This record gives sequence, structure tokens and C-alpha cells, in this order.
Amino acid sequence: MALNNAFGSIIPSQTQQVLNTNYLTFNDAAGGGTFAQQYLPEIYEQEVERYGNRTLSGFLRMVGAELPMTSDQVIWSEQNRLHIAYNSCTFVDAGANEASTITLGGGATALNVISINDTVVVLDPAGLESKGIVTGVSGTGAAAGTITVQPFGTTSLTTDGFAATGLKVFVYGSAYSKGTSIGAGGGNSADRVSVEPVLTQYANSPVIIRDQYVVSGSDMAQIGWVEVATEDGTSGYLWYLKAESETRLRFEDHLEMSVVEGELNVNATPLANYGAAALPGTQGLFAAIEERGNIETGFTAAANGLAEFDAILKNLDTQGAIEENMLFLNRSTSLGFDDMLAGLNGGNAGAGSAYGLFENSEDMALNLGFSGFRRGSYDFYKTDWKYLNDASTRGGIDGVSSIEGVLVPAGTSTVYDQVLGTNIRRPFLHVRYRASQSDDRRMKSWLTGSAGGAYTSTLDAMEVNFLSERCLVTQAANNFVLFKGA
Repeated sequence: MALNNAFGSIIPSQTQQVLNTNYLTFNDAAGGGTFAQQYLPEIYEQEVERYGNRTLSGFLRMVGAELPMTSDQVIWSEQNRLHIAYNSCTFVDAGANEASTITLGGGATALNVISINDTVVVLDPAGLESKGIVTGVSGTGAAAGTITVQPFGTTSLTTDGFAATGLKVFVYGSAYSKGTSIGAGGGNSADRVSVEPVLTQYANSPVIIRDQYVVSGSDMAQIGWVEVATEDGTSGYLWYLKAESETRLRFEDHLEMSVVEGELNVNATPLANYGAAALPGTQGLFAAIEERGNIETGFTAAANGLAEFDAILKNLDTQGAIEENMLFLNRSTSLGFDDMLAGLNGGNAGAGSAYGLFENSEDMALNLGFSGFRRGSYDFYKTDWKYLNDASTRGGIDGVSSIEGVLVPAGTSTVYDQVLGTNIRRPFLHVRYRASQSDDRRMKSWLTGSAGGAYTSTLDAMEVNFLSERCLVTQAANNFVLFKGA
């Protein structure tokens, strides 16, 4: 018996195709209303990585190390200069043909350690210089001391036309008469001042960094899967724990960002009175360079060519003169360096390629994101610093950035460790974290609550906790350069 082509009567097709004899209409009143399930959207399981690798940490892993500490404070001492020199000195001559009396500069705490019979060089801001011998001193071992200098070449500094202020004086030796002994008194054998080395001491305190991710027990029972590829190299399917994974990645970035951006709090109060606004803080990399390092403002390598960069090198000559240095730059400053170097001959002895830090391998340097060049007696390894380019941190502010890059010396320095009582070698930049045999606070994570395998409280949720306590030690900051916007 033949069937009529009416609702409820269909003729199935042998192939998957729409015909007027096998099409069911559920969107009219007779069909019982809209059959929405027929129009479900296509769902992509994979998450689109539109920002690429979003993590920012890695800078300190390139240039430093992490070392444990057991105290609330880390203290280190740094050497002062070896030779005796004074800046900002002034002089008054008793007369045109008299020895000159020079008041030593260097601040109210500068000590007079120049002795009679020392030979000195006196430099004038205009480029004049005069050598002479010290014939008298006052205020020895005290601030604001004076020395009397008899120039060798002329009768007085006034005769030589020296400016009255802004002089520099440094000791280059001494001269004594025959048959005299130091301490005999009289003539050219007056007592000498013993120069005691003075160590400059610095300190920093760790800051406690915390974060937490909470998911309720109900949400844990409502599973929704998404395929992800995380910044730490793992991939697969995650549900609510994707948020935990991102919280962990964000916290790991904060571990580095906290010691780079950290500032000491001038509103800090004693420990018993700590509140959120009165915590002591910690001195980060930028703050340490601002206080004790070198600041280069408005660096325009492309516009001024090598002249501005060479001025930085001349300043490094006056400091530790570390041969190998790393440049971590934002995009505009990095391109400025590229433009500066592009105008030079690659075979130029003053600016040839250099990869010594990477076993002289260009491939190794490029794999790590560095490009090398040499200028004067210095090797530089340049790379982009993602932290300065990322729109969620210091990048993306209409091309304006207060921090444009940092020059970090490579290698290690020797310092006196107060705890060990000996000289030790440490990277110029390294992190100290709190740790002991009973507790390691470098990077702690633990679960609390009553869900997800944690049974520590009556809270109907799983709490994922993160904690670290750390600070940054910036040794020999006088060898660092901070590039700042104009």
C-alpha cells in the first residue's frame, strides 16, 4: 500500500541528501515548534593563542642565579677605589708667588688622607693641569681638610691661571730628602697618614609574594574541556585547572617582576605596626641602578651614531670596565642600535662582531636571541627584552616608555660575605630567597579546602596557594646603565 507524502509519512533516501520526500519540518506548529538542536554551532576545541607566549620571566635566568638565605636581610660590602683623589676642590693663594692652599672637596664626610711630601696632580675644569708637592696639611683624617701645594713648574696656581673652584686633586707618588725617615719630624720627613680601606655596605630585604586560585566544589563537578598549549611547553585537555595553570604562570612572572620593579617604602613602620601601606618593600633592579648606577636619558643611537654610545663607554672606563656586557632593550631602542650598527663596516675593528660569551659561536648567540658586537675594548650582546615591549607591562604606551633598556655586566664579582666572613664570587645580579632545612620558600604551592583531593577545612572549594619570599642583590651597580626615555 502506497503512503501519502504528508507529515508523519516519509520516503527515506538511500543517500544522505535532502529531498521533498524525506525532509522533516519541525519549525511549524504542526511539527511541535523549533527543533533548535539541528542548528548547534561548530565548536573549536583548540584555544587560539592570539598573543603567542604570554610569559615575561627569563631575564634573571639569563644574567643571574638564585641562592638561599636564612635571614630577614642580606648585607654585602663593596670595595671603594684604591687611589686617593678629591673632586670639587677650591684654592686660595696667599700671593701670586706663594704655594697654593687647596680645600679638599668630596662632601662633608670626605676624609683628608693626603700627607706631606705626597706628589699630586691638580686639574682645572678648563683643561689646565699642574703637578706639585704637598708642603703642609691640616684637618688630617677629618672632613674639610686642606693641603698646601707648591707647584713644580711655576710658583703658584694663580700664576698658572687656574680657576678657583671645581678642581680635581689626586696623589701619584711622593718625594723625600736623603737620609730622612718617616716619623722623625721636621723638614721633609713629617708623619704620614695611614690610609685605612673603607668598605661601602649595602643591604636589601626580601618581600613575601603571594597568590591564590579558588574553584568551588560545584564547578569542579561541571567539566568543560578545552585543548590548550601552555607557555611552559605542555599541551593537552584542561577544564577548570586551566585557570590554575594561568595563575601559576602569572605568579612565576610576578616573582621576577617584583624584584625588577621593587621599591623601598618610605612609609614603612616597625614590624609590629605593619599594614598594607606600611610594608618595607624591597629594592629592585631599576631602583638600585637609579640610586647607585648610571642613567642614560634620551638615548638615540640611530640619530647620533656612535658619539652618544661612545660617551657611555667613556663612563664605563671610569667604573669597573667589565669587558662583556649584555643589553636588554625595548623595540625602539633595539632598532636604534641596529640602525647605528648598519652604518658601520662589518670588518671595522672598532665595531666588529663578538660572541665570546657564547663560546665564540654566532649560532649559540642567535639561538638565545642575542646579537653581538664589539666597540673599543668592550663586547656587547644585544637582545630584546619582552618585558619592555609587552602591552600588559611597560610596552604599548603610544611608543613612550620611561625605561627603554638596561646594560648588565656579565660574569661575577668578588664581595665580602658578612655571614661567611670571607670573600666570595657572585653574579653581579642574583636573587636571594628564604630557605632552611625545614622550609624552602623559593616557590611554594599547596592545596587547602575540601574539594579536589584537599581535606583541610569545611570550605566547599579547592584553594591553590602560591608563596615566595625573595629579594634581588644588585652588586657593583656602578657598572650598570639604565636607558630612560627623554
